Amino acid sequence: MNFKIGDSVSVLDEDLKGVIITIADNIITIETNEGFELEFSKNELIKIETDTTLRTNVFSNASLNEVVSQKEIPKKKSNRVKPKERYQPTLEVDLHIHQLTNSTKGMTNYDMLTLQLDTAKRQLEFAIRKRIQKIVFIHGKGDGVLKLELEYLFGRYNVKFYEANYQKYGLGATEVYIYQSTSP
Repeated sequence: MNFKIGDSVSVLDEDLKGVIITIADNIITIETNEGFELEFSKNELIKIETDTTLRTNVFSNASLNEVVSQKEIPKKKSNRVKPKERYQPTLEVDLHIHQLTNSTKGMTNYDMLTLQLDTAKRQLEFAIRKRIQKIVFIHGKGDGVLKLELEYLFGRYNVKFYEANYQKYGLGATEVYIYQSTSP
């Protein structure tokens, strides 16, 4: 490191700072901030860059505006749920077959499943149109066929789905969070 008289330096391995007053080969004499004159070898000192020196060195090849524009990071759109939105009322859709029709007489299992899935799809699209962010589908435990079909349905939309609140719904419900687009 090239030192010259007048440079501000710090002593390695000690809490001392000062200004170089003489240089003789590898021996440098500094005057500490407390006014003492002390001798050190070159390898025991490190040059302290002043604010003006740093600014000069940093901005010598680029303008301040260029550096600032490079440092500005475009803000990412966050998919984080805001606390007030987290507790918005949710739309609940009960997909139990007895809630959807007065009688299952003459209906096959396929007919019942189709009615439940059509209802789920219609309610999900309604929630998307009305910008409702959360919807809970109550499907019951059963054999898991309806739940599996619902998960396949939800996979085709811009939504996140997960088990609904166990304390409120038990095991037989899925909550869907609908990502809202920024356009009206």
